[in-house]
Amino acid sequence: MALPIALTNIFKHKQKSYKMVLILCLIDELKKGNTSVTLDTLKQRFLTYYQAREAKELVVDPPPSKLGKHWREITLVQIHHIIQTPIQALSQILINDRDYKEYGFRPDILEELRTPQIIELSKYATQELDDYYSQLNPSIPLHDHLYTILSTYLETKRQPFKENDLGKLVRQTIPNDISKLPFFPEDWKAQGSVGQGNWADVPWIAIMDKRITATTQQGVYIVYLFSQDMSAVYLTLAQGVTVPLKQGKKEGYEFLRRKVQEIRSVIALDGFQKDENIHLTKKGIGEDYQVSTVAYAKYEASNLPSNQQLLTDLHSMLEYYQQYVDYSLAKDTTLKSESSTSSIKKEPLLVNDSDVKETIGTIKAYIRQRGFHYPDHLIENFYLSMKTKPFVILAGISGTGKTKLVKLFAEAIGATSENRQFRLIPVRPDWSDPSDLIGYKDLTGTFRPGPLTEVIMEASNPDNEDKVYFICLDEMNLARVEHYFSDVLSLMETQERKNGRITTNRMISANQLGEDDREIYEELYLPSNVVLIGTVNMDETTHPFSKKVLDRGNTIEFNYIQLDNFPDDEEILESGTERGVPASFLSSDYITLQEAYRNYKSLIKESTEKLIEINMILENIHAHIGFRVRDAICFYMIYNERFRLVTKAEAFDFQLLQKILPRIQGSNLSVKRTLIELLKITLGDTRLHVDELMGDASLLYEINLQKEYPSAPYKQSSKKLLYMLRRLEEDGFTSFWVS
Repeated sequence: MALPIALTNIFKHKQKSYKMVLILCLIDELKKGNTSVTLDTLKQRFLTYYQAREAKELVVDPPPSKLGKHWREITLVQIHHIIQTPIQALSQILINDRDYKEYGFRPDILEELRTPQIIELSKYATQELDDYYSQLNPSIPLHDHLYTILSTYLETKRQPFKENDLGKLVRQTIPNDISKLPFFPEDWKAQGSVGQGNWADVPWIAIMDKRITATTQQGVYIVYLFSQDMSAVYLTLAQGVTVPLKQGKKEGYEFLRRKVQEIRSVIALDGFQKDENIHLTKKGIGEDYQVSTVAYAKYEASNLPSNQQLLTDLHSMLEYYQQYVDYSLAKDTTLKSESSTSSIKKEPLLVNDSDVKETIGTIKAYIRQRGFHYPDHLIENFYLSMKTKPFVILAGISGTGKTKLVKLFAEAIGATSENRQFRLIPVRPDWSDPSDLIGYKDLTGTFRPGPLTEVIMEASNPDNEDKVYFICLDEMNLARVEHYFSDVLSLMETQERKNGRITTNRMISANQLGEDDREIYEELYLPSNVVLIGTVNMDETTHPFSKKVLDRGNTIEFNYIQLDNFPDDEEILESGTERGVPASFLSSDYITLQEAYRNYKSLIKESTEKLIEINMILENIHAHIGFRVRDAICFYMIYNERFRLVTKAEAFDFQLLQKILPRIQGSNLSVKRTLIELLKITLGDTRLHVDELMGDASLLYEINLQKEYPSAPYKQSSKKLLYMLRRLEEDGFTSFWVS
């Protein structure tokens, strides 16, 4: 017989076994002919059930830790507080006569509860209870995992970071174990972190529903947070703080606290603390976590609960999180249905740092399978360069696959000519001002948009904010870049953060627009989901670059080509058109160095110290760098450390090659001295005597790097410097671009 409709989903959400046990207690009374029961009798039956199960050493929910460790220690007075939770959760089907302290099913439900239905309800509650208990008895050693971290982390921090067993435990073993729990939803993900390149003060293990967030930088998720001194670990329902705090600390805290109150108002979170008394560090990120935490359970290292208690609490938190996810998705659906042009600003989709390397591997496989092979780490370098600044120059001899690289990279992440996310713009030699690219006002006073404006119009559409758009300026230096591209270069320097997104000044001034055009184009800016790549050939038919251009992007030179490369003999991967990646995969995360300084202080200082040494050498030929280049190099190094794509030395080598060496050119002795002094750094050889080599440096450019300097820290830059030095001695002039 079918159950009354009101009873069919009463166990859909369950944090503990309480609801099923309460129903079974009421059914026992119904079987005796009693339609209601006093609260004292109900409390006694409820407590007896748990004490009897505990006495048989069966799996059972432990009592709330603040009341006692065992059910045999719990009194009827204490049960009063415990039993109110399931009574409240089932209030829609129960009557609660407080005057007479009688409890039972509502009259309309009782009318439908004949013997067959009572038996069916009993089976339903018993089956749900059995399923629940089976989930509480998994084999993962959560207690041992947490104990290992708490007891060994401080000592382990003194050891090398790379390939450390404790790091593998946090990043791999524990997330894998958690994801195998029977009550862990299939489409959720677990991940852990002990830092990015260096040991973190607060390691963590997070659980996320990817429908509402795929990153710990924003959104709501479950996370184990370890205090800096390893005295405790907190199981929390928390929010990511990185993105909200980019608005500023005051605004970020206001947002986080509002969200905390909203969640607490719709989710019960019984059994967990709901305050800001979570203590991780004395300042900094510890304070951020206090504000962002919705609810938590604190486990002291000296009194870590049993494995069963830890798993029970995790199960409860997962159930509460599921309730929030359901609420969040329903709320989002409601907002969308109310208005397709809602003024509510959606948060940008983010790519998790740990997923970047895998995505790059997929891109490389896609490119390789189409018969294009590039030098080691060129794809990683190309990606890091775009991430650092959305303007990259690809230089090399004709036919090396510069334009193809841009097209294939774009295709691999879902941007194609067909979906209008990839646009090839051939540069003409007669381009002399920005109108050829941006547009112009014709004789009738109507604005005629250029090809760049057309793409940016589409990329700026709110529906396309999470799509990445590639613009490839083919043979960019056939015309003087400063003449037609100067407005765009200047626009890049006006970036600021508004409503969680990066914007710029207006792209088109009002005096360029007719009256009818202003509504369409006046508010147009350069959005962060657009990447500009220029391909160039450096020969007698093209124009050189000024320092203004070089400072504002990375210049990647590759003249390498291996003719005997063929497509891989394996199944060709399909274009990424359908899957795509969010625009945040390529858009910058930082505008100013201050935004990254707190988390990457040591890396920024280390990189800056190297640049100061190099700048002292470059000053002699007036080629030294400013803050813009320093910041760009630091951003590149930070992204590489976050995503772990190449070694730190290889990353700095790429930046020397792309941001420093292109500034050097000339024919005098000062240029020669600069090249030799830079070689001392890139080769790591302090024995080089600059004065002795000023007359004849031929011994240097005949060096076999592989044999004589196998441990040179910056091999690519060394190779380029040796080549530039040789051209200076043989031709009397040198530059980065000499072919």
